[in-house]
Amino acid sequence: MSIKTLDRTKGINNGEPMLHAAWLGSVNPQGGEVVTHIGAGTGYYTAILSMLTLPNGRVHAFEIDERLAERARENLAPFEDVSVTSGDATALQLPPSDLIYVNAGVVAPPVHWLESLRPGGRMIFPWHPSEDVAFAMLITRGQTEFSARPLMPAWFIPCIGASDPQLSLKVPDSAGAKTIRSVWLTKDREPDESAIAIFRDVWSRMRPLLRSQLLHKPRR
Repeated sequence: MSIKTLDRTKGINNGEPMLHAAWLGSVNPQGGEVVTHIGAGTGYYTAILSMLTLPNGRVHAFEIDERLAERARENLAPFEDVSVTSGDATALQLPPSDLIYVNAGVVAPPVHWLESLRPGGRMIFPWHPSEDVAFAMLITRGQTEFSARPLMPAWFIPCIGASDPQLSLKVPDSAGAKTIRSVWLTKDREPDESAIAIFRDVWSRMRPLLRSQLLHKPRR
C-alpha cells in the first residue's frame, strides 16, 4: 500500500505504511485491549488496530473532519468493535484506554489524554514542539509517573487543539529532546532543574543519574 491523499487542500493523507508498521510494533496492541485512535481519517489504521486487539478488544476512533468521519463510519461498518466519533478529541472526554494512537502533530499532549491511560497503558503520538523537533514519542503510564521514549522522526499535520506554540514555556533542541525519559503533570509535580521541556500543563525530563553514575562522573 502506498500513501493516498485524503484531502489535498488540507495536506491529509492516509499515512506512511512503513512508519505505522513501526509504530504498531512499538506499542504492541494485545487482544482485549481498549484503543483510542485520534485522527482516524477514513479508518484504515483503525481497522488494523481493531484486528490486532481481537478477541474482545474495542477501538474508539475520533476524527475532527466530519466528512472524513462519515467515510470512516462507512468503511468500518463491518467492524462491530469500532465506534467513530466526529469531534475534537482535545476537548472531548476519552474512554479509559490501554492504548492511545494519535495521528496528528502535538506540541504537548492534553492532560486528560494522559489521565485516560490505564496503568501500563501506552500512548504514541507525533511530537512536534518546534520546527527542529519532530519525532514519535511513546509514553507509558507507570505507578507515579509516565515514562517516555523518543522514537523515529515523524511529521504529521498539526492536531487542532494540541498544537498551539503558546503552550510552550521551555522547548528543547533535537539533541535535548532525545534525552527525555519521563513526563509529569504540572499539577502533580512542579518542574525542577531537570526539566528538558516545559509546557503549560505537562513537563518532561531526562532519566535521573544513578548514584553509581554520579560517583564515577569525571571531575573538571
